[in-house]
Amino acid sequence: MKILVLNGSPKGDVSVTMQYVTYLRKRFPEHTFETVNVAQEIQKIGRDGAYFAAILDKVRSADLVLWAFPLYYMLVCAQYKRFIELVFERNGQGAFAGKYAAALSTSIHYFDQTAHAYIHAVCDDLGLQYLGGYSAAMMDLLEEKERARFEKFARLLFAAVQEGVPVQRANPPAIPPALSYMPGRAQKKTQQGTQRVVVLIDEDGSSPNLAAMTERIRHAFDGPVESVNIRTLDIRGGCLGCCQCGYDNTCVYTDGYVDFYTTHLVPADIIIIAGSIHDRYLSSAWKQFFDRSFFKGHVPGLPGKQVGFVIAGPLAQVPHLREILTAWADSSGSQAFFVTDEVAGSAELDGLLDALAGRLVQGATTGYTPPHTFYATGGHKIFRDGICGPMKLVFQADYRYYKSHGMLDSPERDLRTGLSNAILIPLTRIPAFRKKVFTRIKYHMVAPFKAVLGDD
Repeated sequence: MKILVLNGSPKGDVSVTMQYVTYLRKRFPEHTFETVNVAQEIQKIGRDGAYFAAILDKVRSADLVLWAFPLYYMLVCAQYKRFIELVFERNGQGAFAGKYAAALSTSIHYFDQTAHAYIHAVCDDLGLQYLGGYSAAMMDLLEEKERARFEKFARLLFAAVQEGVPVQRANPPAIPPALSYMPGRAQKKTQQGTQRVVVLIDEDGSSPNLAAMTERIRHAFDGPVESVNIRTLDIRGGCLGCCQCGYDNTCVYTDGYVDFYTTHLVPADIIIIAGSIHDRYLSSAWKQFFDRSFFKGHVPGLPGKQVGFVIAGPLAQVPHLREILTAWADSSGSQAFFVTDEVAGSAELDGLLDALAGRLVQGATTGYTPPHTFYATGGHKIFRDGICGPMKLVFQADYRYYKSHGMLDSPERDLRTGLSNAILIPLTRIPAFRKKVFTRIKYHMVAPFKAVLGDD
């Protein structure tokens, strides 16, 4: 069997993900593996049409296409995303149609599910027969039990290809909204007071609706609004995954990204992110923008902001994208709202955009941000445990921040709870005591609230 590995790591062969591919190659010598470092070579692929065509020829001759990638901000890296965009922009879908495909990722299991959902949807759109994905923790390959698990996945995968099993498409084609948005005149503008508003848009001329929506939301405020096309910023490349920023949050790039982030976004009260859907995400330009914010490591980047997402395209048909954007806001302690052009008419969209401006200002004026949900709570625990453990050497800036902000809050540090457990748990081995505790547990759970609510 001929297996083509599309490597999604900017580090090329010197990446953790590729160690897993090397392991497969050594364990299954009866199969031929060929790797193309599409993320690392994205600049060449973009400018050299012949090289891009040669990659498509390799796809045509393969029996299995393996999407292999590390996670970058809940998805693949921007460079990999750009390769996928190029396939659609240059009508290369035919090279993939009918081929079998699978995904292999390495991560710390923070939103690996959305990355795999994205690749699955892309495979469906390319006409690939998607056989599933394998999400490995970065160091799983060092454990015998995990190596055995990985081999079982590979054997089942290869057998399915050789047997020619039929595969059902899971993601229907995404149908763009039919609306051609023609904004009307705003009847009343939102009084923003001293609130600082920044609108970020990926404007490349491909979405008239996005341009019109952004113009409408800008003029919904009664004061100054800073509007920035992210394609005009001095951003010289995507995140390289080098982790050199882990020591003191200094990025290896010397372009204008960090300065823009710290001088424009950090002081803002309201941030509006405007973008259009490209394949099953926003554009690779937006992905690059998010990826580059990793110079902050695992520290909440823009806490307490009011965030509005203005999206042109079929967001309702791309649930993992909404989940990613919601989690991005939640993890920063921000309140987020969405408006898309998936509506019946222009007047309805006018009303939604005007209401968005009002809600953002209300949230900023009152200082309200919602409590964390699973996205931020679960993410914090994953990051905290990693930063206190195997990631501490690399992400020293994270550790210093977490320590100074009381975020190293593992249960072992709660001495009161630990002492209570040490006394009461042994007592529950006594049947009479255990019966008394568990028959009255609901009353014990609500008892602490009397200090706030009184005896009522």
